[in-house]
Formats: sequence, C-alpha cells, structure tokens
Amino acid sequence: MTSPALAAVLWDMDGTLVDTEPYWIAAETPLVERFGGTWTHEQALGMVGLGLEDAARIFQEAGVRMGVHEIVDFLTDEVMTSLRTQGVPFRPGARELLASLREAGVRTALVTMSLSRMAETVVDLIDFDAFDVVIAGDDATRPKPFPDPYLQACEALGVDPRDTVAIEDSPNGARSAVAAGTTTLGVPHMVSLTGTGVHAIWPTLDGRTAQDVFDLHDARVARRTEENAR
Repeated sequence: MTSPALAAVLWDMDGTLVDTEPYWIAAETPLVERFGGTWTHEQALGMVGLGLEDAARIFQEAGVRMGVHEIVDFLTDEVMTSLRTQGVPFRPGARELLASLREAGVRTALVTMSLSRMAETVVDLIDFDAFDVVIAGDDATRPKPFPDPYLQACEALGVDPRDTVAIEDSPNGARSAVAAGTTTLGVPHMVSLTGTGVHAIWPTLDGRTAQDVFDLHDARVARRTEENAR
C-alpha cells in the first residue's frame, strides 16, 4: 500500500536519471587542452554534481581563457550535441522506476545543475509525462551542495521536504538533498557517496519499483519518530 506521507520524489538528472557524465567528461578534456592545459580523469570526477558556474571557474584556473558563461554554454552545447547524436542513455532501472512512481500517482521533480535548456531536452525525450516541476542550474538561487535547489523544488510542488525522497548519485547532490531535509537515496555511479549523510544506498535502480521507495520513506519516518521520542 502506498504511504500517504510520501508527497514527492525528487530526481537528480546527470548520472542518476541519465548517464550523461561521460558526455561531460568528453567535452571537458579538449576544452582544457585547447588552451594548453591537461585534464585528468580524477579532476573530471571531482566535477561530478558541481554547479556549472563553479565548474567553469575551476576550468579558468586550469587555464581556459573564456568567461564563466562562455564555458557553461560551450560545455552545455557539446553535451546536447552528444545527446542528439548518441541518444539519451538512461541509467539502469531509472526510466522504469520513474514510470512506476508516476503510475502510482506520485508527484515528481527534476533537480539538476544542468541548464534548463538541456534539462528540457532530456524531459522532452521521455515518452510519458515524467515531471511536475523542473529546477535547473539557472533556476537555483545557489547550486548544489547548498540545499536551495531541493528546497525550491519542494516549494514549487507545495510539499514539505521531510515528506519527500531525493535520488542522487554525486556527493555534492547528496549533500544538497540531505541539507534540504529530504530522505536521500544514494545510487553511486562514478564516485563514492561515503560520508555524504545519505539515508540509504542502492547499488542500482534496476528492478526497483514505487513500492521500494514507499518502504524506504516509511522506514525513514519511523526512525525519525523513534529518535524524536527518546
């Protein structure tokens, strides 16, 4: 039975819903090399889940002689080209879980640090009504790991963050969701989520259904109730 306490499920996009992280990395390396710098795989992993303007400043420190917004637009255009030419690679089980939640009547939000034009491209390629709200990087008052993006999504949905589950793959995103007060589910992809404060870690979304998310949220509510009673 569905839990009436679960008001919404909040999804990260890159690395959680869709596997675009390799597209980002593929765009970053030649950008740095164009200006005579080097870009390691470890540096690329450190960018996962970071706000685009913060990422752009790191590229400037690596020698990229472009403005912050120029860098953001360039990388976004490169990734969108990859999406158009190579398709939208959904993470295992993500599309199916999202569909299961929608079929169960659960409200959903997409909370991403990608620009809204890229988020809208991904949403438009989903063949069902997937999200009630989209909060993108250019909508957020402050980027992840600040709680603002998730708080803005909850405000737009008219729900209490404590009544939501957020799904994240990156440390910055996980910290954002935890700080916002959501029940935060970590699904690691390219980097570890150890020490981020997530309430549960699933190695994959493959085979998961809406009922699993209801159970996760119910367990978190029960723990919180028990802690408050002590």
